[in-house]
Amino acid sequence: MCRSIKTLRGLEEVATDEDVRAAALQFVRKVSGYRKPSRLNQEAFDGAVEEIALASSRLLRSLAASA
Repeated sequence: MCRSIKTLRGLEEVATDEDVRAAALQFVRKVSGYRKPSRLNQEAFDGAVEEIALASSRLLRSLAASA
């Protein structure tokens, strides 16, 4: 469990892009086991963060639209 990732849905204010990216970064760090990846793995690490941030943003928009 990634205890440092806060719930982004249901906040009094809307989650910002920075909030979503920070949560994605924490998730990728937990899954990969890297706090900071090597130069060799940096591109894959950054790509995963961006993909997860995009998917998370889509999810939050979908949940808000159907509420």
